[in-house]
Amino acid sequence: MAHYKGSVGDGNRASKLAREREAQKLEFNRLKKAIEDENKGGLRSMDKSFTTHSTAVEDRFKKSTVGLVSAKDFKMKRQLAAQALENEQRIRERAMKKIRKKRKKERKKALASLSFDVDEEEAEVTSKNSPTKKKSKKCPFVDTSFLPDKTREDEEQKLRDKLKQEWQSKQDQMKKEVIEVTYSYWDGTGHRRMIQVPKGLTIVKFLERCRRDLCDEFHELRGVSPENLMYIKEDVIIPHTYTFYDLIISKARGKSGPLFHFDVHDDVRLVQDSRIEKDESHAGKIITRAYYERNQHIFPVNRWEVYDPNKKYEKYTIR
Repeated sequence: MAHYKGSVGDGNRASKLAREREAQKLEFNRLKKAIEDENKGGLRSMDKSFTTHSTAVEDRFKKSTVGLVSAKDFKMKRQLAAQALENEQRIRERAMKKIRKKRKKERKKALASLSFDVDEEEAEVTSKNSPTKKKSKKCPFVDTSFLPDKTREDEEQKLRDKLKQEWQSKQDQMKKEVIEVTYSYWDGTGHRRMIQVPKGLTIVKFLERCRRDLCDEFHELRGVSPENLMYIKEDVIIPHTYTFYDLIISKARGKSGPLFHFDVHDDVRLVQDSRIEKDESHAGKIITRAYYERNQHIFPVNRWEVYDPNKKYEKYTIR
């Protein structure tokens, strides 16, 4: 400590104040440590905020007592610091009381959902081993069929899936059924043939099979791809993506007869009134695309048009 130059009385008073200040500092540190030790068991986040406040109070007290101060000022500042600590402790106790009360409510709420009754535990074990039907809380006299019911909806969905699988299985079986198709390779004159194919076969694959059967007799077909062949049935051009199954299941009709019959009946144009369409079928024609482009202005090629499932041919006409 720096040497004090002054009277003996002033020196004694200064050393007495220094001792008192040191003792107060020790007491303050002791109280601070006691508060910290008390609050170590659960409120760490709160401790940080109050510790920060306590440190600020201590720093403010130290700054206010730097140098020589009178006993009256020192006591007043000491009292203010003590009041600040008391206020801090009072606020802390209130906060801890609220937290304890909240935890107590949460504990009661958690315990309310549990059962520690031995009989209830035994009953629960018995119910797990031998499941029973749940008691319905609905009034048996009120129609609730219009209300959402998860169990009923699950059952309906299972039934839908089952029926869907059965329907799909039947359709697959139908597509595998073999039919006999009468066709005629047309190069100005007809060359009738017959072939057996499954109903699910597409037109382009059907044309490829027919080309293989015909290329030994008609050498011009050897270098022709099935994409350059056309299938004309009842004066309509069937697109390559269609299958025989599509024509059968939709009961499709052309300009001069049904598209779902692939055998041959009498030509409608040879029976009485040609304007009346009857349930008769004609052999489908297979031609090359080059023949169609050369003769599309000549009858009967000029009558042919691409099949449109949305168009209905109610009457047969030759115009």
